[in-house]
Amino acid sequence: MFLSDIDIKKAVEAEEITLSDFDESRVQPASYDILLGNKFLTLRQHSTSVIDPAKKILPEYDEVIIEDGEEFVLHPGVSLLGISKDYFGSSKYLIQLSGKSSLARIGLIVHNTAGLINPGHYLNIAFELCNLNSVPIILRPGMEIWQLIFAEISTPPEHGYEKKWRYANENWWSYKEKEEK
Repeated sequence: MFLSDIDIKKAVEAEEITLSDFDESRVQPASYDILLGNKFLTLRQHSTSVIDPAKKILPEYDEVIIEDGEEFVLHPGVSLLGISKDYFGSSKYLIQLSGKSSLARIGLIVHNTAGLINPGHYLNIAFELCNLNSVPIILRPGMEIWQLIFAEISTPPEHGYEKKWRYANENWWSYKEKEEK
């Protein structure tokens, strides 16, 4: 069962769902809109000749920080990582992520995989952003970019995600760093 707007507000009030800077205006009938943050990782193309995950040949990235009020131009065919402004999680609910249809219609993909947040996982989520359009798309910190959908689970999990999450939120951007730890 998915939570309605009423249930989402009650769960936030009861501290069963954590949503930093909770804003009631972002509650939809059965979801909550989260915002794009200020950090992006762009592929270092000049030093990345090939990516081979099986051989642990991974890309290098450059971090780009955009101030509030500024814009980031996402060019056609480019894929990069971004981070949510919102910190969120729940020990009680499974959280599903869904891109906003208004952005999908202009060719912006906001995630390729990783559409589930297990109970007990609290984070600023990394977005897998890609421009499938033939013209650039402007991204702005603070824009509504993704929806969170909360689902009840039938019983509490035997093993919460708290113990599995090895990496601090500040290391969201570096798959390579995570593999080396």
